[in-house]
Amino acid sequence: MSAPDLLLRDVALDGDRRDVLLAGGRVAAIGADLGAPGAAVVDAQGAVLRPGLRDEHVHLTQWATARRRVDVSAAGSAQEVAAVLARAAPGVDGDLLVGHGFRDALWPDPPHARVLDARLPDRAVLVVSQDLHTVWLNSAAAQRFGVSAEDGVQVEGAAMDLIAAAGTVGAQQRDRWVLEATDAAAARGVTGVVDLEYAPVEDWVRRTATRPPGVRVRVGVWPEFLDGVVAAGLRSGDPLPGAAGPTTADRLRLGPLKLFVDGSLGTRTAFCHDPYPGAAPAGAHGLLRLGREELSDRLRAAHAAGLDLAVHAIGDAAVTVALDAFEAAGAPGRIEHAQQVQPADVPRFARLGVVASVQPRHAVDDRDACDVHWAAGADRAFPYAALLAAGAEVVLGSDAPVAPLDPWDAVASAVHRSIDGRPPWHPEQQLSLADALAAASGGRRDVRVGEPADLVLLARHPAAVLADGGPDALRRTEVLATLVGGAVTHRAL
Repeated sequence: MSAPDLLLRDVALDGDRRDVLLAGGRVAAIGADLGAPGAAVVDAQGAVLRPGLRDEHVHLTQWATARRRVDVSAAGSAQEVAAVLARAAPGVDGDLLVGHGFRDALWPDPPHARVLDARLPDRAVLVVSQDLHTVWLNSAAAQRFGVSAEDGVQVEGAAMDLIAAAGTVGAQQRDRWVLEATDAAAARGVTGVVDLEYAPVEDWVRRTATRPPGVRVRVGVWPEFLDGVVAAGLRSGDPLPGAAGPTTADRLRLGPLKLFVDGSLGTRTAFCHDPYPGAAPAGAHGLLRLGREELSDRLRAAHAAGLDLAVHAIGDAAVTVALDAFEAAGAPGRIEHAQQVQPADVPRFARLGVVASVQPRHAVDDRDACDVHWAAGADRAFPYAALLAAGAEVVLGSDAPVAPLDPWDAVASAVHRSIDGRPPWHPEQQLSLADALAAASGGRRDVRVGEPADLVLLARHPAAVLADGGPDALRRTEVLATLVGGAVTHRAL
């Protein structure tokens, strides 16, 4: 069942004022003084109508939970993190204190259990890194979770298991938080997300039993849950079975299978051609989690089962492995992050039909770490303009909670490649505003008849916002209304 017909009167489209009729979940007509008997009418009073925005890579449960955790992202050392947590501890209920957002790549002191023990010896403390690839625990938390690491640091798969185990609330409350997070996304003009959370797809069916999410959700599949999806005969794009009501079924569909080739820059586990300066020989080039042959076998089998493919590859050696595996499997797909790419690999994205799913905020957040740890390869990091110029499809996301679930932040970061007043970092890889908006809108550049009525109404055109106030003003773009399939999911006018 689609939303009731809706007539948007007096919207700005490409500099002209028009009426837009939405019917059957799609844009039915665009013109002057449209008639639509029986349709609800919204007077947009000249608001700018654009295609709805998408976030192509989120971890919604982690984002919803991180919004309620202790933020330690501003800390510049392990000691500062411990101090922030100690100050916050009296105001946090429960016996487990969870922090989020540390970045230790440039710290003078490494994270260690004894640093947390000194400040919080009698309370279990777990701190999640900004990139979600490292967990740092004190002794009490290590005992609670059965972890035997002497330094209190766990990375990659072990860290992700701990993150999943660290939920401090029941499923019902966590589900409410996630649905609230989808509403917050809709308030920023988001109409769809790809959720790559480490969880069974059935979690989404349960949490939407009472109401649909505020955005379309493509629910990703991790290998641990793949057998159940295949046994159920589900293919990417299918509505999730058991979804309550036609609206929820339409918004809730199966997404891609997610596979990992490497780790992350922040944890120094991204798999790179050049060694990390000062790293021990065993980990000098990062961590290869899946090699070419095993990856290609998995891609081939999943593609045959009807699943879309999303491969996490951050370092340039990992990107090469991923592209080689896609080529061997004869399957299209996406590379998530692609933060460092060898020049010879850039044109392979378009040739192989591999989408670059990138997160521009990472480029501005990690520029200093990149200049230190990827000093030999910084000139091939976050090569967005090069990928577009080579004909690749580029889509934008946040990797929330690694960065805010806000497409305007992603667009501003892609356009300017700076966030702190410094000159743009490697400005040759900046995107034009038009290209960045298209990459944040599923490739749509304007509103056309016949397309899905996933739309956003803005107080001003982004080009005018950028011209008058710069990229920081672009991050604060005023969203007046958001529509998904013609249904209003956020309204401020």
